[in-house]
Amino acid sequence: MKIGMGSDHAGFELKVKLKEHLEAKGYEVVDYGTHSLGSVDYPDYGKAVANAILTEEVEKGVLICGTGVGISISANKVKGIRACVCSEPYSAKMSVRHNNAQIIAVGARVVGEDLAKLIVDEFLSEEFEGGRHQRRIDKMMEIEK
Repeated sequence: MKIGMGSDHAGFELKVKLKEHLEAKGYEVVDYGTHSLGSVDYPDYGKAVANAILTEEVEKGVLICGTGVGISISANKVKGIRACVCSEPYSAKMSVRHNNAQIIAVGARVVGEDLAKLIVDEFLSEEFEGGRHQRRIDKMMEIEK
């Protein structure tokens, strides 16, 4: 699976660690930045990963900022994207099973490295259940229109 990753400066160090973790598990990772600790704006990276999913350049996305909130909101502004900020593995699992989320966001200032790895692993290991959940997703996506 090909994973797109993006972060702002607050999430940069955690992004590097998660990227290494995912590559060690055999995932191909495309890093959309940032590439340093210099101050940047998280919307740029949320948008980049969201667009990469829509163009099928990558299959799933992992975003990191200080809380995960700003970068997930930014990704969700891209029509057709469902990004969820999660601080524990159960929500990450259910964001895929029930909401068919394409992007997980985590907060580098909220969760530590080990917990972030568990969250991302859970997110990437799950599959959408479909069924009654598809009807709900269709309703969510209708809101964008």
